[in-house]
Amino acid sequence: MADESGKSLDKLKELKRKQEHILQMGGSKAIEERHKKGQMSARERIDYFFDTGTFTEIGLFVQHRTTAFGMDKREVPAEGVITGFGKVNGRHVVVAAEDYTAMAGTFGEYHGKKFVRAIDFAKDNGWPFVGMNDSGGARLQEGMDTLESYGWLFRSQILASGIIPQIALLMGPCLGGQAYHPVMQDFLIQTKRTGFMGIAGPAFVKTQTGEEISLEELSGYKAHAIKSGQTHVVAEDDADCLDKCKELLALLPSSNREKPPRIPTDDDPERKEDLLSLLPEHPYEPFDMYEVIRKIADQGYFFETLGLHARNIITGFARFNGRPVGIIATQPKWMAGCIDIDAADKGARFVRFCDLFNIPLVTLHDSPGYLIGSQQDWGGILRHGAKLLFAWADATVPLIAIIIRKSYAGAHYGMLDKAIGADFVFAWPTAQVTIVGAETAASVIFAREIKEAGKPDEVQAQRIKEFSEMYENPYRAAERGYVDDVIDPSDTRKVINKALDILADKNKDNKAFFARPWRKYSNINL
Repeated sequence: MADESGKSLDKLKELKRKQEHILQMGGSKAIEERHKKGQMSARERIDYFFDTGTFTEIGLFVQHRTTAFGMDKREVPAEGVITGFGKVNGRHVVVAAEDYTAMAGTFGEYHGKKFVRAIDFAKDNGWPFVGMNDSGGARLQEGMDTLESYGWLFRSQILASGIIPQIALLMGPCLGGQAYHPVMQDFLIQTKRTGFMGIAGPAFVKTQTGEEISLEELSGYKAHAIKSGQTHVVAEDDADCLDKCKELLALLPSSNREKPPRIPTDDDPERKEDLLSLLPEHPYEPFDMYEVIRKIADQGYFFETLGLHARNIITGFARFNGRPVGIIATQPKWMAGCIDIDAADKGARFVRFCDLFNIPLVTLHDSPGYLIGSQQDWGGILRHGAKLLFAWADATVPLIAIIIRKSYAGAHYGMLDKAIGADFVFAWPTAQVTIVGAETAASVIFAREIKEAGKPDEVQAQRIKEFSEMYENPYRAAERGYVDDVIDPSDTRKVINKALDILADKNKDNKAFFARPWRKYSNINL
């Protein structure tokens, strides 16, 4: 018995030794290099992210099986990615955190298998998935096994999409095929100085195309938060990135089977605010829509997404009487609030996310229409603009529209109206709901009369006035039932909260979904 006991202790010691060896990752020198660059190690990120003592690791002992090109002598602790689950603010979350100190966190066959296992585990349990991306890219030594493992990962992510929230944290390099899986997740948060993403790095770009460009310009946060629209939120550093991820998770349900988490609030749901004074005297003068959002939301809180991209439209999350709500608003201070290609894409993707995860949507609308001109036409504004229409018509969550000023042409339904699917449409008395502005309408309808008149300027002014009085107000739309009510702007918060109360059970037992004919999904224009 003594011998058996001794053998058991030896095995236990071996286990502890192996664990401690792997937990050292790439070693103290490699970790110190990360610290010099202002970065945490992968395990430090996990410790910071999860509630103390709640993280359970999966796959600590996984190893690659490659023998070619000296890989039989190459040790890669935990296969360069730490996977597991724990609690974030008391709720379960699954993580895959790439470890740059372990062979630069390169993506090989078993690195990919660990990622896939983590996503499948998250999907099966109904828990959000967070990927902490920090990798030198594909592990070329593994050839086709690396190639195939990317396919496993992409399929796993796609099959989990719409079932659980997926958030990518871009905290280091992420280039080549490696860059696809972050952008395929629901939200991407990128650190300013250390996060880089691109289909190819500067050296490869120069070799293949002759273009000389720096890593920062090609793949940094400005490239993706401003230009490409692939980075939703920008973070200062690792800690800020992890904090913003926690903040976002607090607004989202754990899966599509839950409602978003409601929190207690002492902000009066019927609080009045002087909003009318925010509007300039002339309807074509800009105002700041952010001021409206801050005044009507609980405690003025707003978590914006894609705030640096397509700034003519605003997307993000607020709370109303403790409920998370998606906000989509046009921004008159940027391109007069016109909807262009990028704005349509940005809005449609956000609508679809909120609908997938049972988050009600509220629009704040002041837009003269979709942007016109050759560049927009040739770029496919009709195709891209239609994405918003698909998204609204497909949505089954509570949909509430507030028309503040202009609601013209395609933007009328692109920003949610009754015909496309709104449950409630409310208008301020300043709202202008019509097909086009009075000046444009008069120039077309009365073109001949104006041209032949003795005093064309007087006739034109009279016809503009007539058209404006007839259509450029919310009351004609209310008479037709296209607007549910014309409201005092100071009651906007109260009206939204009452509408949300009424619509709270809209999706109970998926009634709205099952009332529709069966189909796989709509063929949205991509």
